[in-house]
Amino acid sequence: MERGREDASLTLRGLQNRSHEKIKLRKRKSTLYFSTQEKNVRRRGDLLGENIHLVLFTIALRILNCFLVQTSFVPDEYWQSLEVAHHMVFNYGYLTWEWTERLRSYTYPLIFASIYKILHLLGKDSVQLLIWIPRLAQALLSAVADVRLYSLMKQLENQEVARWVFFCQLGSWFTWYCCTRTLTNTMETVLTIIALFYYPLEGSKSMNSVKYSSLVALAFIIRPTAVIPWTPLLFRHFCQEPRKLDLILHHFLPVGLATLSLSLMIDRIFFGQWTLVQFNFLKFNVLQNLGTFYGSHPWHWYFSQGFPVILGTHLPFFIHGCYLAPKRHRILLVTVLWTLLVYSMLSHKEFRFIYPVLPFCMVFCGYSLTHLKTWKKPALSFLFLSNLFLALYTGLVHQRGTLDVMSHIQKVCYNNPNKSSASIFIMMPCHSTPYYSHVHCPLPMRFLQCPPDLTGKSQYLDEADVFYLNPLNWLHREFHDDASLPTHLITFSILEEEISAFLISSNYNKTAVFFHTHLPEGRIGSHIYVYERKLKGKFNTKMNSELSEIN
Repeated sequence: MERGREDASLTLRGLQNRSHEKIKLRKRKSTLYFSTQEKNVRRRGDLLGENIHLVLFTIALRILNCFLVQTSFVPDEYWQSLEVAHHMVFNYGYLTWEWTERLRSYTYPLIFASIYKILHLLGKDSVQLLIWIPRLAQALLSAVADVRLYSLMKQLENQEVARWVFFCQLGSWFTWYCCTRTLTNTMETVLTIIALFYYPLEGSKSMNSVKYSSLVALAFIIRPTAVIPWTPLLFRHFCQEPRKLDLILHHFLPVGLATLSLSLMIDRIFFGQWTLVQFNFLKFNVLQNLGTFYGSHPWHWYFSQGFPVILGTHLPFFIHGCYLAPKRHRILLVTVLWTLLVYSMLSHKEFRFIYPVLPFCMVFCGYSLTHLKTWKKPALSFLFLSNLFLALYTGLVHQRGTLDVMSHIQKVCYNNPNKSSASIFIMMPCHSTPYYSHVHCPLPMRFLQCPPDLTGKSQYLDEADVFYLNPLNWLHREFHDDASLPTHLITFSILEEEISAFLISSNYNKTAVFFHTHLPEGRIGSHIYVYERKLKGKFNTKMNSELSEIN
């Protein structure tokens, strides 16, 4: 009996043990299940491969950036994008000589034309939406590029370095000034940063030859000079690739042919003939160097002025970071120097041309801040405050008059039931203001034109040059009777004294004044004046004929 009880007791313990083991197994299985759940939740909390809060913060910052840039920079941000898109969708406007000579591709304006078309179909094509929606779209793309730069640095180094590179990128005054503008240089910079995310840098975990080469090809189509910063990077990839033939035949060649075919088809549709605009662009700007018509600078300008200005107060940190950065990132420094050297060979130079390599410089600035110990807080305060001042001044104050005056023209148009009864003549250096994309009204307008001479004349003067030689004589000769006078004249304040006799004799009164800049120079004054004629006559035949050409 006792032995039987012992057997029963052992059996019961065995069952209890097995029961406990089953419970433990269920617990372990449950733990695994919940960890998978947590991972899925974590993935759902990501956007663009990063924390969703970081991404949303970057987007919000760039949207704020967009609304805090209310100044003009260069004519191309309107005349090579928004004006072309407006003409494509609404069938009136003005196309500059680059489009008649087929030097520009319709690929970039097509992005904004698509936005305009959607707004038009929805009946929401108000002038304010036509102005701001394209810029907001560009701001979103710039935000994506910022996040990609952060992600890349986190892969190549660590979160601390990535954080300081991200801080430098967001805090750069020139990036703030440019990244929401509808410039081909802005899109080139965005595509360059995202392409670098997929480029096979040492330590990168996101390398993809097809993706990065597609983005580089798209940048080349939009702005052919994008090939300049990418030349050393492509050469390095080719040299380090063990399967060189495979890289060319299965990656670069198919991508190149596909993107070039897309560009050819788009331009065939809008030009009406087969055109390789990338070749025309490089031929005009590089081979023939005809860009000098718009100004030339000494060879050292980028090193002595251009590069230091766009870097601003980041310059000492960039130099410091160049000494600290690992050798594996030397290719980024080579790319910066190569770009500066190549652009230095061209006579016509602008700050925006070297904007695409500015994010490369922020990598070295981030290294500098990472290694600062004693002076880190003062350095951060100095960088933040100095760049904040420059960003707000250039974004809200410097060269804002040419945009403010367009709001006045909008009122002239919408306050006149008969659109043809009002007429505008902009007597300023050509392309100083936007045009119909910022008015969105078929109001007769005219400006001083300045196409370059493509025939090789040695003493060529465009209409703007002839006007500024003797403005008063030009006005008396051009508007010989009252019927030919426009109802409104727009000019820089610097011209008022010289043409005052014409203004008085033609009954023009100053009706609006807009601040433009604290740094007037040459033909550009500190203010913009709007003059309205008391006795409104009919618009002249010449301006009506020009409007018919525009339509």
